[in-house]
Amino acid sequence: MGRGMRGEILEGIGRCGIVPVIRLESAEQARGLGRALVAGGLLVAEVTFRSAAASGAIALLRKEYPELLVGAGTVLSVVQVEAALAAGASFAVTPGFNPRVVDACLASGLPVVPGINSPSQVEMALELGLDLLKFFPAEASGGVKMLASLHGPYPEISFVPTGGIDSSNLASYLTLPYVAAVGGSWMVREELIASGSWSEIERLSDEAVSLAEAARGRGRVSN
Repeated sequence: MGRGMRGEILEGIGRCGIVPVIRLESAEQARGLGRALVAGGLLVAEVTFRSAAASGAIALLRKEYPELLVGAGTVLSVVQVEAALAAGASFAVTPGFNPRVVDACLASGLPVVPGINSPSQVEMALELGLDLLKFFPAEASGGVKMLASLHGPYPEISFVPTGGIDSSNLASYLTLPYVAAVGGSWMVREELIASGSWSEIERLSDEAVSLAEAARGRGRVSN
């Protein structure tokens, strides 16, 4: 990973091992959600720009839960990069590799994890000095077999597989030494957020952290 703030932020994602991908319909929902994530030991939050509440939710989480590493997800435009920065996002995640969006993040100093699922996109990232990439949609793009194929020619790249990952298969990804973290929404499902089921989100977050720690313990013993 890179040095300075970018390196620290992205290393923080790797330490956690799981990035919950969150959609909120109101900024107020972020208060209960943040409390549940922290209590469950899940200290990263990717709030997606798939709703108009994203900016307000990011700002609230940054203010009220300083222990959380809060990023902006589904960043699709330069305007959204600017909104993420204004809200105080610590990092940005994109579903694909849009050069204009990636360039805007780099120019502004906002750490970015762009989405890729092909060798050509990996090489676009390498040209810009990026070495942590989102592999999306993970399961639909070939899962762990495709990741192994990408790792071969690009051993310096670490990945955050996202898409089709949950508690049943996260271990198959996190045992790979070139997977920094996995992304998913199973512990922060929209229906749980809508119903204010914060205790269930806390339970699922705690379970996810435990599964990630166990997987990494098995996968890195011989490395």
